[in-house]
Amino acid sequence: MTPLRQRMLEDMQIRQLSPHTQRAYLAAVTRFAKHFGRSPAELGLEDIRTFQLHLVAQGIGHSNFTIIVSALRFLYIVTLRKDWRIDEIPHARHPQRLPVVLSPSEVSQFLEAAPNLKYRTAFTIVYAAGLRVSEVVALKVSDMDSQRMVIRVAQGKGRKDRYVMLSPKLLTLLREYGKAARPTDWLFPGRIPGEPLNVKNFQRACVETRQAAGLTKPVTVHTLRHYLRHQTMLSNNDACPATAPQTQAGPIGKAACPQHSWWQLET
Repeated sequence: MTPLRQRMLEDMQIRQLSPHTQRAYLAAVTRFAKHFGRSPAELGLEDIRTFQLHLVAQGIGHSNFTIIVSALRFLYIVTLRKDWRIDEIPHARHPQRLPVVLSPSEVSQFLEAAPNLKYRTAFTIVYAAGLRVSEVVALKVSDMDSQRMVIRVAQGKGRKDRYVMLSPKLLTLLREYGKAARPTDWLFPGRIPGEPLNVKNFQRACVETRQAAGLTKPVTVHTLRHYLRHQTMLSNNDACPATAPQTQAGPIGKAACPQHSWWQLET
């Protein structure tokens, strides 16, 4: 590892960037350096501009372009301490696209085609509480608070804790799953003992469930989150047999969720 790479890694660790962000930034800087065959410390704004034009010509996606720009901004402004304005390394304009939204019947069709109760419950949490895939797989049994009817999301996007609403119908499904699976720590255990469900396995199960349901729309875990936002704007009524979409309950306080076997409690 070069001294510059080590310095950048340490700078990211000091700022407590997530491991995923650290890997993405290092990969982006490596790609930049390999393009010119030189150390980034020897390159400047004109080289960055040339590299950005190269990426655009290659048809790079907006998300990947944004990651590379953010990585280069961090490298030059934070690690190399360049006295540059941040807008001298410009971001691309974000494309405005309408999300894919499933109808209530399509949501029901999708959930019913889930391979087992474990995945059906996990998909329903995404749909009903609006959680991200990384947040769902990281849920623990103790995060379910049936007394206050909320779900604790620990260290979600931006490394922030928050609560989301737990609907009565979702709680009923969770209790059904809890009685069948008897999870003790992770709500959705993975194949490796002591580890949670793998994100890629969860996403793969989503693709397989869409195929099994015979849906033509491109359904992803994120698509289910879009359904929450769409339905919340339209109605507060139940839209699917599993549960009604719930809006977020807000940031988490200092009080911890009670430790209890919520699937053993009476409704």
